Amino acid sequence: MAGVGVLTALGLWWWNGNDEYPSTDEEASAEAGGTVTVLAAASLTEAFTDLADELTAQHPELDIVYSFGPSSTLAQQAVAGAPADILVTADIETMDVAVEAGVVAGAPEVIARNTMALVTPADNPGDVRGLADLARSDLRIALCEPKVPCGAKADEVLGEAGVAAAPDTLATDVKEVMALVTLGEVDAALVYRTDALAAGDAILTVTAEELTKVSTEYPAALLVQAHSPQAARLVMDAMTGEVGRSALDTAGFAEP
Repeated sequence: MAGVGVLTALGLWWWNGNDEYPSTDEEASAEAGGTVTVLAAASLTEAFTDLADELTAQHPELDIVYSFGPSSTLAQQAVAGAPADILVTADIETMDVAVEAGVVAGAPEVIARNTMALVTPADNPGDVRGLADLARSDLRIALCEPKVPCGAKADEVLGEAGVAAAPDTLATDVKEVMALVTLGEVDAALVYRTDALAAGDAILTVTAEELTKVSTEYPAALLVQAHSPQAARLVMDAMTGEVGRSALDTAGFAEP
């Protein structure tokens, strides 16, 4: 049955260390059919779910299975030979890991751009008014780990503002940070603008000029180990075409 699947990134693959991939009846199907597995940055969850809904409605024989998670983890899975067709990361530097390892087929294509946002719970219990408040020891602060793109970009934003943040939590990806904010477990956090938009009234966004000075680009690439290369090409074309642009625009991503 065609549709959309989602897997978690950590512990995703039970890979046996060889080059054999799971057999599938769709392998010999038409170009618009087959199962496509996409390793995608967590911040793309909403946009890519919408994209898959639209694309599989147009192509009933197509299945899209996502693994959303930290870009650094997904890139390492691709390098390790995970049976996936497409890799999409939240920055070019992380994609370069896969490119340099020789697991990317062709040049990656940048599909979107994102910026950072300063967010608090809806009632702003810490009275956060700007980036300088992230240095306050009385607040509970969450950031992404520096090794993942949302953490690296948060560090850039803080550098632009001249703020030495005092985070209490370093999360593995932006969705984990957002969960802490919406649950009221932290007073403030830096996340992607698109995740702040997706949270709606559950959070408050605090404006700061420095946030607009730092952005990140999202490259997508076919993988050499792709099990369904023809169907994967169809999905890649959708990401860079009207279907993808519509889904990314709705989620708040800027054009590359």
